[in-house]
Amino acid sequence: RALTVTIFQGYWCMEYSGCLQILKNALTCILLIRWSLLLTVLAYSVKTTRRHDVHLSDKKILLLEARPKKVSNQLPKSYSNRVSAITPGSATLLSSFGAWDHICSMRIKPFRRMQVWDACSEAMIIFDKDNLEDMGYIVENDVIMSALTKQLDAVSDRVEVLYRSRAVGYSLPLPYKTSDSSPWIQIDLANGRRLQTKLLIGADGQNSIVRKAAGIQNIQYQYGQSAVVATLHLSEATDNNVAWQRFLPSGPIALLPLSDTVSSLVWSTSHEHASQLQRMDEESFVDSINSAFWSNANHSDFIDTAGSMFRSAVSLLMPSGTAARQLPPSVAKVDPKSRAVFPLGLGHATEYVQHRVALIGDAAHRVHPLAGQGVNMGFGDIACLRQLLSAAAFNGKDLGSLKHLLQYERERQKHNLSLLATTDLLKRLYSTNIAPFVLLRTWGLQATNAVPPIKVRFFF
Repeated sequence: RALTVTIFQGYWCMEYSGCLQILKNALTCILLIRWSLLLTVLAYSVKTTRRHDVHLSDKKILLLEARPKKVSNQLPKSYSNRVSAITPGSATLLSSFGAWDHICSMRIKPFRRMQVWDACSEAMIIFDKDNLEDMGYIVENDVIMSALTKQLDAVSDRVEVLYRSRAVGYSLPLPYKTSDSSPWIQIDLANGRRLQTKLLIGADGQNSIVRKAAGIQNIQYQYGQSAVVATLHLSEATDNNVAWQRFLPSGPIALLPLSDTVSSLVWSTSHEHASQLQRMDEESFVDSINSAFWSNANHSDFIDTAGSMFRSAVSLLMPSGTAARQLPPSVAKVDPKSRAVFPLGLGHATEYVQHRVALIGDAAHRVHPLAGQGVNMGFGDIACLRQLLSAAAFNGKDLGSLKHLLQYERERQKHNLSLLATTDLLKRLYSTNIAPFVLLRTWGLQATNAVPPIKVRFFF
């Protein structure tokens, strides 16, 4: 029987599960995973009513976690500065094994409107509940992990967790059979224990060791930018169900709702400016945020006039395609010690699969946060690979076979490359205040905003 193991040392909860055999022991299902990736265990270990999944859900799973166990009976009062924008599709995946109910019972903030606008013109695009009933949900990463932990506890009879354990070496088999070689991937642990598996699913982040061990090349580009994140308190309570994003010449700034009075900041800017923002006193930092959302210092009369004329022409052709601009909330203060900075870049593995190896999540792709799709791309990888491996198990196939692994690669690369290219293009198009480019994107954004069907496709 083909068996699977997932390794992850990265950040988001976006992995897959499987089975492993412990060397010199009876067959046992094992999943190697960091604490943040318990979704993987549940995606495979929890029995469902779907006919394929029953062939994977009867396996015992062992989780290896390098860090000590984190025990938390309740969430802290303060919000985390690391959040995810969860799409309805990802919420459906989390609902399929009960994690979404736990998330909803803790802390979650739905947003029903998204306003994106240009700092160099009056151009904007608005997504609202008239176009998409449930646009998405802002959830702290800690909340997602806590929910997955509760689900893991519910299947403790099938899932064993070994804390303070980590993999230190991998030995991959040859793609062809020989008399003196093993068909198994061997995994050495820091404590001297050796595991072996027929399929290794690597989800160990942008610096994936699994990817390097498999000899898979990674195309990457550093944007020369950093993202500044922080937890912000608004000047006054509102419904706060709008996700705001403004494109500044230095990079996009986003304000994501966490509650009626609290929002999360993601500000992409140059390394130097990010460092300045991190060092600022609270008052200067708050003033910089409000100015970034409200100031028209980058406007020009020429662009504003040309944009106004184009907008008037569009409104004559499609009167229902226009929408009123909503003013963003004012920020009053920042949570102490919530400011953090991390570098931004683009990355994509030239291959997602090789003989008995598959990559998912950040190990396969890295995207700019302006679209808020990084975690959802990982969830998409999960859904695709889960379906293909479940079908393989149902049909008695080897889970490590390249046949269905290549199908996973084709399906996910088609989707992920498109999203990576679009996001990279938007980042470059909006990272300038040169008049011709500003005018081009102004007209493009206004035209897109006027056609709801295109707008919905653009959002997804």
